[in-house]
Amino acid sequence: MIGAALLAVPFGLAIGLLLGLVGGGGSMLAVPVLVYLLGEPVKDATTESLLVVGTAALVGAADHARIGRVDVRTGLTFGAAGAPGAVVGTALNRLVGGRAILLAFAVLLLVAAAAMLRRGPEPPTHDRKPSFVQVAPAGLGTGVLTGFFGVSGGFVIVPALVLLLGLPLALAVGTSLLVIALTSGAALAAHLASGSIDWLIASTFAGAAIAGALAGRRVGAIVSPQRLGRLFAFLLVAVAVFLVAVNVSV
Repeated sequence: MIGAALLAVPFGLAIGLLLGLVGGGGSMLAVPVLVYLLGEPVKDATTESLLVVGTAALVGAADHARIGRVDVRTGLTFGAAGAPGAVVGTALNRLVGGRAILLAFAVLLLVAAAAMLRRGPEPPTHDRKPSFVQVAPAGLGTGVLTGFFGVSGGFVIVPALVLLLGLPLALAVGTSLLVIALTSGAALAAHLASGSIDWLIASTFAGAAIAGALAGRRVGAIVSPQRLGRLFAFLLVAVAVFLVAVNVSV
């Protein structure tokens, strides 16, 4: 058990780094790491992933907010709309087998990767704040994904904030972390009603992820968003291929 907790440290750092850099993607790696490297059952892994990523996102959001890179009003509205969706997604999670969840997760990763690779230059931004009618549906849909897959949804939140709501990328990353913290908290509360947590692994994982998230914001200041987006997309494809290979061959 102690060995598994120590193994979680480098992966926690990597996941936190992704959160700090691009405002999402942490739980895409957290769930496979918890299942295949740390030996956690799928349902427990989705619960622990929400704790790890939600905690790191909360600290990362506070760090971004300190330098003015969080749109609090949009983030709170998005997160509030996502909370009921997370509860619905969690209920659906309990009705589906672990292998089906992971295969569906792989498909979602490929769709997200394609969207990121097709994304063009950052669109012009404006001072008008997104309206509730614009933000709420995107938040609700993201919440459903959060609860069902045990993921934070940042890979959906950031493109939605940039492409649909017109936020600059730097502001979208920090705002995404606030949304992730809110939706992960709601989904975690629902998961705890029927799931369990290995607190040694989860706390070690979360501590490393927090350190990575703080470092990621600083690294992101010197790396181009376009390069980060491409690297992130290729990483999603690699994880998706791994999940398909493992679960189809079983």
